[in-house]
Parts: sequence; structure tokens; C-alpha cells
Amino acid sequence: MQVTTRTVDTDRLQMHVFEAGPEDGTPIVLIHGNLATGRFYEQVMTNAPDGYRLIAPDMRGFGRTERVPIDATRGLRDWADDTAGLVAALGIGAPVHLVGWSTGGAAIACYAIDRPSAVASLTFIDPVSPFGYGGTRDVDGTPTWPDFAGSGGGTGNPEFAQRIADNDRSSDSDLSPLSVMRAFYWSPTFTVDPEWEAALLDDVLLSETGDDGYPGDLTPSEHWPTVAPGTRGILNALSGKYCNWSGIVDIDPKPPVLWTHGTNDLVVADGSPWEMGTLGQLGLVPGWPGEDAYPPQPMVSQIRTVLDRYASAGGAVRTQMFDGSGHGPHIDAAERWREVFFDFVS
Repeated sequence: MQVTTRTVDTDRLQMHVFEAGPEDGTPIVLIHGNLATGRFYEQVMTNAPDGYRLIAPDMRGFGRTERVPIDATRGLRDWADDTAGLVAALGIGAPVHLVGWSTGGAAIACYAIDRPSAVASLTFIDPVSPFGYGGTRDVDGTPTWPDFAGSGGGTGNPEFAQRIADNDRSSDSDLSPLSVMRAFYWSPTFTVDPEWEAALLDDVLLSETGDDGYPGDLTPSEHWPTVAPGTRGILNALSGKYCNWSGIVDIDPKPPVLWTHGTNDLVVADGSPWEMGTLGQLGLVPGWPGEDAYPPQPMVSQIRTVLDRYASAGGAVRTQMFDGSGHGPHIDAAERWREVFFDFVS
């Protein structure tokens, strides 16, 4: 399929959208992750079977979509409501298949919690935990500290954010956007087509930085590591203080769920090196109070627990782990991922 782009006026903001397939095709809306855009679904869209209408927007704070602040206290509901506004603006009346990668996973779950009858299915690609990113200690999402210290905007790396703001295209540092993309967005053993990689980097560098974008603001804390979530920006929206999609267990009707995950994902993992409990355990953040006080977040176990509860409550759940894949199996295991996904939605 040919992928085209345009800007769509919704009742919330102007959204830049990647599209493929006929307007009367079965609608599939694909929501990207943090520090990404709809372009990261390009291979899925160009190689899709006939009969589908694929829509991959740039979400608030990223890409070429209108710059509108993220209210972190709503978790990912700004993204969920923006998606609903886009679906309405495009005149799609039928229930839509929703795909959410990483941060996008929380957005599509919130979409389904608020409007379950409008969802044909949910596909999670290495989603952020149902209990957010950082600040929880067990499979039930129990807060590590009452203020969720160790999550939110204060946990972002300032040099990495500055390199995005400076439009850094180098690979001379582990903290350059290109190096981070190669090491964490997909398996580091996977080589992306150089032209497409350059286009993906272009889009990452469009990310809004600062208090209203990446990483967001922060609140000082008396608890280790002395920073708690603020109220603005993407990392605060992802904090377990505000991001919680475990309520999906109770929705009715329950759309079928596909959970796909790379076994070598370093971003969403039990013991992710991006999460403060693991960084403290490794000695990379001083003053770690120990595993009893601040254990690594069991992210994948939290996902599995909530989706098991969803299945026990009557929902249909299919799980597919991609051996050797990193954070984006739809990229580094593209052909196999498309086979699994389109079999599921068909």
C-alpha cells in the first residue's frame, strides 16, 4: 500500500497523520510510543493486506502535530481523547482496531476503558505497564513511595533531552538520539534501512522538549531518589501516579486483546535499565536504599497479571513473544509481526 500524509483538524487539535488503504476499509488506528511518530508504523502500513484502512497519527507533543501541552495528571487520556477526536473527524463510525506501542499501549487502553463499544480489538506492542513507568514495586502496582518518587520528569536524562533540542544527528555518544534509537527501539543486532533510519531520526528530533514535552517538570521529594512526578510532560503522564490502565479488567464489552512483546526488550522489562529501581541496584544512581525499600519494577509481570485478570473476567487474550526482538518487534521482526497481527484482526 502507498502511505500518504496530511493534517486533520479535530475538535481538540490539528493532527499530522500517516494513512494507507481505502477509506471504506476496515479501520485500524496505530498509536506510536514516546519519542516517536506515526512513521514508525510505515512498514506495517506499506505491507498490509488489502481491505484495511490504516491511520497512524503523530501524537500530542511529537512529530508534526500541533503543539498542545500534555496534562500529565490525566495519564495518557489526553492521547486517548485526541485519538477519539481524530476518529470522529475522519468520519469513522464503526468500531476501530487499536494498536498501541509502548506509551501508545496505555493510550489505547484508556480509549477502551472510556468507550469500550467503540473498539473492535486492542493490540499491545511492548506496552508501558498497566501501573505506569516507575514508582511501583509488585504485580499489583503498589507504590514504592506515597508520592511515586523515582518516576516522572525528574528521571529523564537532561543531556539526552538537550541533544534532541539541539537536533543532534551524531552517533558519538551513547546519549545521542541516534545511538539511543539503535540500542533501545529495536534489537541492537538489527540493521534498519539507512534511508528509513534517517527519516525516523528526523521525526524523533521533532519531539517537544522541556516541561511540556520530554521529560516534563518534577517535584522534589524526601524519598530516594529525591524527585517525584510533576504535572506536565510525557514522563509524568507515564508515572504510576497518573498512568493506570488496570481498570481494563472491568470494561464491558471486552474487545479481544493481542499482546506482542520482544523477549530482549530493555525498555519495558522486569528490571529495565531505564527504571530507577534497576539503576539504583546497579549503582548508577547513588543512595539506593536497597531492594526491600525500592525494588526494580516488574513491568512485564504486571502486564501479564492484568491481562490474565482480563481473561479470567471473560476477555479473549492472545500473547505472542518474539524471541530476540527488542522494544519494537513490529520493526525488527516485521514480517512475522505482521503475520501475527493481521491473522488476529481478521
